[in-house]
Amino acid sequence: MTDVLRRGRAALAFSFFAQGVAFALLVTRIPAIQDRYGVSDALLPLFLAAVPILAGVGSVGTEHLVKKVPPSRVLRWSQPVVLLALLGVGAGEQLVVLGASLAAFGLAVGALDASMNMLGVSLQRSYGRSIMLGFHAVYSLGGIAGASLAWVGAHWDVPLLPLYLPVVIALLPAALAGSRWYVDGGRLDDPGNAEGKAPTTGAEGGNVAFKMLLPLCLVMCFAYIGDSTVSNWSAKYLQDVLGSSDQLSTVPYNVYMVTTLIGRSLGDFGVRKFGAVTVVRAGALVAAVGFAVVAGAPGAWVGMLGFTLLGLGLCVLVPQTFAAAGRLFPGASDAAVARLNIFNYVGFLIGSPLVGAVGDLWSYRGAMLIPMVLVLVTLVYARSFETEPDRYGGGHERPRTADVGRGSNGL
Repeated sequence: MTDVLRRGRAALAFSFFAQGVAFALLVTRIPAIQDRYGVSDALLPLFLAAVPILAGVGSVGTEHLVKKVPPSRVLRWSQPVVLLALLGVGAGEQLVVLGASLAAFGLAVGALDASMNMLGVSLQRSYGRSIMLGFHAVYSLGGIAGASLAWVGAHWDVPLLPLYLPVVIALLPAALAGSRWYVDGGRLDDPGNAEGKAPTTGAEGGNVAFKMLLPLCLVMCFAYIGDSTVSNWSAKYLQDVLGSSDQLSTVPYNVYMVTTLIGRSLGDFGVRKFGAVTVVRAGALVAAVGFAVVAGAPGAWVGMLGFTLLGLGLCVLVPQTFAAAGRLFPGASDAAVARLNIFNYVGFLIGSPLVGAVGDLWSYRGAMLIPMVLVLVTLVYARSFETEPDRYGGGHERPRTADVGRGSNGL
């Protein structure tokens, strides 16, 4: 059983990595995509907004789909669609092709994100200890790799298709090969798993009360508002507000990604030692301090220190939110993860326009205080991250009775 879990963990980690590469290659080459298809500045926001909206639709659809088929099958076939849609973006020349490719990308990303985290939550339950941050660390690593490839493409003026094609050729067969090792939720010896049916502890094993899930949904939304602020405004803020050079303005996002990787790589150890509540509180406080430093920075280098703190703080919130949803609804974790995942895209949609509007109406320094306050609200909901507090003191990860002997001594 331990070998099954190890292979499942490695295969799922590769899926997170491939998704990080694909998403970074899309979002970091938006200027090149705009030039290739002749998309006007007025039309571009519509194309960009369509992706997270359709991803939300894909996540909702996945909640219903996993009642009939296991999440592993959803992931197995949604990841190739994401990669092929990326290739379609690079290969097309007409707006209709771009629209169709982005629509396929958005729907498949919603299914992919939901099913990946469903499998991650169920694997963590089987391990009996925190491993979710590790999966998201690998996603960050993939994002760094994708952004680096995009930089090479921009620096050497490589067209989109020659840039995307080798990546898809490398990742697609590997993802399909690894998908045979995915481990679904429920007992590993459940006949339903062997027959490829939905696991008995999936979405049909219980009900998800939205009132109970709402605090986690808000935390997810606030975390992605913070993340989208860094993604969309860090370069502009450093250059226009703090007076950095054009070259230096590209550094904060790269630093943010690296510190996100570091924080997530170490985060599981923190959860095991101090508990999820403590880690979430610490992450929220560090992120709030990061936004405060950015807002008050006298110059570019202090601003970069703030963005560094943001990476270390925000990185723990999203993985722990998914893990908490799985613990809160152990009999309906798939449904809980799918619904929670929608607020990923809600935060992404709200964050950038919110900061831009406040910046235009007031100041961009003041705009940085909005996500700071929202991240601090996470402290109010920190108790939602407790890991079985009624049975175990301190909020530390403990295996459930049904999970003992099912690979909790694995990696």
